[in-house]
Amino acid sequence: MSSQYGDIDEHIERLKNGGTLTEIEVKNLCEKAKEILQQESNVQHVSAPVTICGDIHGQFYDLAELFRIGGACPDSNYLFMGDYVDRGYYSLETVTLLVALKVRYRNRITILRGNHESRQITQVYGFYDECLRKYGNANVWKHFTDTFDFLPMTALVANRIFCLHGGLSPSIDTLDHARELDRVQEVPHEGPMCDLVWSDPDDRCGWGISPRGAGYTFGQDITEQFTHINDLHFIARAHQLVMDGYQWQIIRVLLQFSPRQTIATDAETKQLSWK
Repeated sequence: MSSQYGDIDEHIERLKNGGTLTEIEVKNLCEKAKEILQQESNVQHVSAPVTICGDIHGQFYDLAELFRIGGACPDSNYLFMGDYVDRGYYSLETVTLLVALKVRYRNRITILRGNHESRQITQVYGFYDECLRKYGNANVWKHFTDTFDFLPMTALVANRIFCLHGGLSPSIDTLDHARELDRVQEVPHEGPMCDLVWSDPDDRCGWGISPRGAGYTFGQDITEQFTHINDLHFIARAHQLVMDGYQWQIIRVLLQFSPRQTIATDAETKQLSWK
């Protein structure tokens, strides 16, 4: 155990064994994470092979199972596409472990922003209340939600696979448009940053009004145009439940979802290797 990472290594082991960090340890961890994340692009480059994971939603023991199946970090590369908190009972443990792994192995794990990495959403769907219950105040919630502002919006695997939580935006035609976004803020109620974490593919062509009340629906034609312009093989996304863990929604759009309460464990992750 090196002196440089001694504290982080101890934190990771404690978290893996079901423990938690103190409030000051969370604060220090989040400060280190922000220093790392602010250096990353809105379209963060990721090398292959990599195991791509969808929504975790506070399912800490399912996260442990993902690592068991896919290999421990840093032995395997991982890309998580957002929604680490809310709904599950262990949002705090889940997001703390992922942030600790990011600080320790910054080049082996990529964590993107989902629509639940938001102050407003976490106050409704459980993470805020969980932090109050486990720490007695909202300080830890604030440390993490401040850190969420620094998370990359999308990733590009092997220059060919575009990965994000939600979907495409009518305001973003090229990857450079995504790179130019000012992401260090709360997710807005509308606009390209909102679309990246809220939009969904649809059977209907063109752009449509999303039933979620945020983002858009986009058709096969939109996907084909975007992948052609940006020389992509396909798009990998999360944000929607599928029973087998992954599903081709429309050509060139691969949907991932991770918690195993609703899917088979052997389909929780998708490993992609490109020559």
